[in-house]
Amino acid sequence: MILFNYETDFKLKNEHEIQQWISKCIEVYGFSEGEINYIFCDDAYLLKLNKEFLKHDTLTDIISFDYTLGKLLSGDIFISVERVMENAKKLSQIFDNELNRVVIHGILHYIGFTDKTKEAKDKMREEEDKCLALIT
Repeated sequence: MILFNYETDFKLKNEHEIQQWISKCIEVYGFSEGEINYIFCDDAYLLKLNKEFLKHDTLTDIISFDYTLGKLLSGDIFISVERVMENAKKLSQIFDNELNRVVIHGILHYIGFTDKTKEAKDKMREEEDKCLALIT
């Protein structure tokens, strides 16, 4: 079950379509959907989590807590809407496109993709693009 929660005034316009798309991506990789919670928040909210749990004093667009067991994907994915907006501007991207990239980024981490090295980042971007191509 994919749930969307809001700690800011932002709200997805098309929750059902996004849920279906995430489910399709999970299936493509041979995983099953457990309980996945998306929490949309602002920079201050996510910075607090970043400091408290990861000991990082930096802004970020996403933090994911992975509770996956085997092939059953579960976890909490926190997304700073403010950071996604800023990144979209910097990258000359449409906000919704950048948001979708970040939304699926957390799922790809649960599946096992990382982004700690240049090669891993390139692979992660490739997988994000594959998933983005599945949006209907």
